[in-house]
Amino acid sequence: MILTGAEIIIKCLQAENVDYVFGYPGGSVLHIYDEFFKQDQIRHILVRHEQAAVHAADAYSRSSSKIGVALVTSGPGVTNAVTGIATAHADSVPLVVLTGQVGTSYIGQDAFQECDTVGITRPCVKHNFLVKNVEDLALTLKKAFHIATTGRPGPVVVDIPKDITAARCEFRYPRTVSMRSYNPVLKGHLGQIKKTVQILAKAKRPILYIGGGIVLSNAAERLTQLAHLLGCPVTSTLMGLGGFPGTDRQHLGMPGMHGTYEANMAMHHADVILAVGARFDDRVIGNTAHFAEEVRKIVHIDIDPSSISKRVKADVPIVGNIPDVLDEILKLLGANFSLPDQSAWWKQIGNWRDRNGLAYRKSAHLMPQFVLEKLYEVTRGDAIITSDVGQHQMFAAQYYKFDRPRRWINSGGLGTMGVGLPYAMGARFANPEATVACVTGEGSIQMCIQELSTCKQFELPIKIINLNNGMLGMVRQHQEMFYSKRYSQSYVTSLPDFVKLAEAYGHIGMKIERTEDVEPALEKAFTEYKDRLVFMDFIIDPTANVFPMVAAGKGLTEMILAEDL
Repeated sequence: MILTGAEIIIKCLQAENVDYVFGYPGGSVLHIYDEFFKQDQIRHILVRHEQAAVHAADAYSRSSSKIGVALVTSGPGVTNAVTGIATAHADSVPLVVLTGQVGTSYIGQDAFQECDTVGITRPCVKHNFLVKNVEDLALTLKKAFHIATTGRPGPVVVDIPKDITAARCEFRYPRTVSMRSYNPVLKGHLGQIKKTVQILAKAKRPILYIGGGIVLSNAAERLTQLAHLLGCPVTSTLMGLGGFPGTDRQHLGMPGMHGTYEANMAMHHADVILAVGARFDDRVIGNTAHFAEEVRKIVHIDIDPSSISKRVKADVPIVGNIPDVLDEILKLLGANFSLPDQSAWWKQIGNWRDRNGLAYRKSAHLMPQFVLEKLYEVTRGDAIITSDVGQHQMFAAQYYKFDRPRRWINSGGLGTMGVGLPYAMGARFANPEATVACVTGEGSIQMCIQELSTCKQFELPIKIINLNNGMLGMVRQHQEMFYSKRYSQSYVTSLPDFVKLAEAYGHIGMKIERTEDVEPALEKAFTEYKDRLVFMDFIIDPTANVFPMVAAGKGLTEMILAEDL
């Protein structure tokens, strides 16, 4: 078939079984949009800002294990999309982002809406391409999907000049692709896996430390099997929540800056740490020198060799695809494997649990922790929860228990405010029968609030849980604790009436100020208004803080608890 570049793009997306493309049109991509008009296999979702297009595609990928696709125009379309691309890159989310570019003869001429897309995005993509010949287009797109989804996943940008979308050539879409310079390791080194089994066999205080790699590689079932076979405690990073059932007795909660007391103490005092798909980042282990004080063995499993021993030296590094490595470990352990007696270890963990580090003070005002507890009860723990970034994000991670993977969608690595609403959109498109709730704050929600228009167009029945404390909560908390209460620019003093704003977009708005009204309001939103978007503005205690907390530069055992203040 002799096709235009625009027709080839559509054919390639169809061959990759793409169901949705999130995008916003512009001059350099109009040939592509014209071809979208002529077909009905792929549904285009028109957002109201390019950043939201990439965020929605990101959440579509995170919540479904399918690949998200976004399409934006050149110049400001690309630069608006960069935050979404960087967000996905930080959390290793597979995306293909198609960007328009000025015609090839105009590149470098400071043409209207021209920017160096390859240069701008290079630091925050897994790979990027500039297509200079229409005959390379199909193979480039095949490579983009392959690179994005294999090895350590990530976003791939394909920059396509407008004249390439108009040029014609014979269309052939390759069934497979092979690149000499790109061959991710899948099978873990058997010798290292045997060492792991030997170390586990002697462990007296072991802990399984899991991260987002468990979710991204669809390894939750195998990980749970291994954890139950070992009978040891499990702690999940912010990105790993749901990789092991949050209600399981063995789960200690999240470690790190706002992790549970028992998770942090167990991480610090374990004699063996089996790290799977996690990277010992600064928010998890705090001060590396403090963390290194305890003598322990560390086994680190990851698909990306650059993540191993980057911050904490691994005694046994294993590079490989997590499901494959876990299969080998389970095979070597055998069904009847048992660790040495852990009763003393579990007794110690029980004592740490008794501290109840997630306890919070009662107040005459509505407490955000209470709202999350009730959200969990009303949804029976079965909702997909998206969040923005800030105190509300931590409250959601602490008080909503995730028993399944891909139910918790948030920006962990980049910490991007504004993701919550477009994340909820992408998650709902990926899971059209699911209950989707966006936990946000009055600061974050305004960064992409224009997407309430998209939600109206596509009738998305998302429930927005706005924890409104009238200020930038996490900023205020740090200023209170570490800047002698100098609240510089942490107040948001010109807030809209969110109820009226939601109604202006054609949705339902609620304002909840009293503790006794929380549960009835949630029940009404999720039952009576289950088919409508409901914006729930919870007016919470402005002084509520997130605890436990490990201050910057401190170690995991140096937590601040609510009872300490």
